[in-house]
Amino acid sequence: MSLTTTTHLNFRGDARAALEFYRSVFGGDLAVVTHKDAGAVRDGSEADQVMWGQVLAGNGFHVMAYDVPSHLRHDRGENSFFVSVRGETVEEVTAHWDELADGADIVVPMGPASWAPAYGMLKDRFGVVWVLDVVSEHSA
Repeated sequence: MSLTTTTHLNFRGDARAALEFYRSVFGGDLAVVTHKDAGAVRDGSEADQVMWGQVLAGNGFHVMAYDVPSHLRHDRGENSFFVSVRGETVEEVTAHWDELADGADIVVPMGPASWAPAYGMLKDRFGVVWVLDVVSEHSA
């Protein structure tokens, strides 16, 4: 038996746009089930919002997301989670960084760190904080 973990992001109406953006950055396949598709519509204005969605790529990237319905409380909080993406080379990580940085607030610019050949942190246009780094002897 084996286990995997997948980051599951919660949004308020932006899940599809976020998943499409992450697919453009990391590649892979996008799958989306709306509240309407699932027969779970409580508010007609939310029928086409995401009840379940994911991007799954052959390179190992996997993220899930959904739109929290308006009848449920939703508070992103501050620093409640980071999404960590770790690659094997500076070139690989920097390529993803460059795309994620579109419309983002840079928290820590991408560059060498004492524990890794490359490290950076940003808050993307959807408010999600991403940490990207390169595997090193300290982080393997």
